[in-house]
Amino acid sequence: MALLDIQQRIATAEGKANRVAGSVKLIAVSKVQPNERVAEVLQQGHRLFGENRVQEAAGKWPDFRAEFAGVQVHLIGPLQTNKVNQALELFDAIHTVDREKLAKKLADAVQKRGSCPELFIQVNTGEEPQKAGVLPAEVDGFVKTCRETYGLPIAGLMVIPPVDEEPSLHFALLAKMAERNGLSGLSMGMSRDFERAIALGATHVRVGSAIFGERVAGVNL
Repeated sequence: MALLDIQQRIATAEGKANRVAGSVKLIAVSKVQPNERVAEVLQQGHRLFGENRVQEAAGKWPDFRAEFAGVQVHLIGPLQTNKVNQALELFDAIHTVDREKLAKKLADAVQKRGSCPELFIQVNTGEEPQKAGVLPAEVDGFVKTCRETYGLPIAGLMVIPPVDEEPSLHFALLAKMAERNGLSGLSMGMSRDFERAIALGATHVRVGSAIFGERVAGVNL
């Protein structure tokens, strides 16, 4: 059973890193997965999932939430400002706060709602021009802006390392930035490298294909 295997590997990694058992949250990345596969994982008892797109989540999770108690869904893909209100309705956490315009829009919407999901700032540690995220040199200032200017309760930082570089270097960098800013949340590590992320302090790991199998675009979304 793929889910059980990943859970056991997480527990082993926690032990090796002298982490408290259960301190790492497994986000099952259900984006572009057939609903039958997602239902199977739900039926096995897992309740924390990750989605990349607001529209896909809107078509999937209200029904699953009605059927399965205790479901949490995190947004791990980019968020457009015109989708903020819908995102706040759908997600328990947003891992991709990456620019001031989005922070302002979130703050305005949160103030009207009176509640806020858990928020992570996405950091582009590899400074890749094609990738979203705050540049490392700008992280401290952006955290301060989110907190002091917009009153947003930032929980942590998130990273997607460059595919052709050693991820541990990026995980270690993210951990240092989080510690410097008094942030406890570290959303880092995916199917191929989550054990290395746990060794370096990850609190949330995002695992998709290792649980569900390869993605099948356009199937039963």
